[in-house]
Amino acid sequence: MKNIFFVGFMGTGKTTISKIVAEQLNMKWADLDNLIVQREGRSIVEIFNTDGENYFRELEKKVLNEIADIGGYVVSTGGGIVILDENVEIMKKNGVMVTLVATPEIIYERLKNDDTRPLLQVEDPLDEIKRLMFERAKFYIKGNIIVDTSEDEPENLANQIIEEIKNFNGTR
Repeated sequence: MKNIFFVGFMGTGKTTISKIVAEQLNMKWADLDNLIVQREGRSIVEIFNTDGENYFRELEKKVLNEIADIGGYVVSTGGGIVILDENVEIMKKNGVMVTLVATPEIIYERLKNDDTRPLLQVEDPLDEIKRLMFERAKFYIKGNIIVDTSEDEPENLANQIIEEIKNFNGTR
């Protein structure tokens, strides 16, 4: 297995579930946002506030390319990585793209006390979650495997994803 890329809206469980998958498959794990923070020496919020979303997306694409070339990774990505078609192509060419989804209400409950999410620092975060999810749905649907994380436990979801990856034949 070259790489497994976890994509999906913030709060769907990408970090938690991808770590379990990496451990169970004895693969290396990486969080793309953390790699960007290390490289830049500042938080995602600072990058967004100082240089804007476009600058961040370019950084994200560069780091994604680097890790995709190495191989052997389970990668947790940021929620907006899929808005650039190039990123989707990189992930599909270099591994399996697993999309995690959850209901807007579940996502809101998971994130309502998290002030590190720059796109949710608005008056009505639930409404913004719904708007962004609707806007990004056409990108998330491109995943090779799509799993709803709304109701099940991370360990069960990780096992389900591993089974689906084993049965994945490279289409979709």
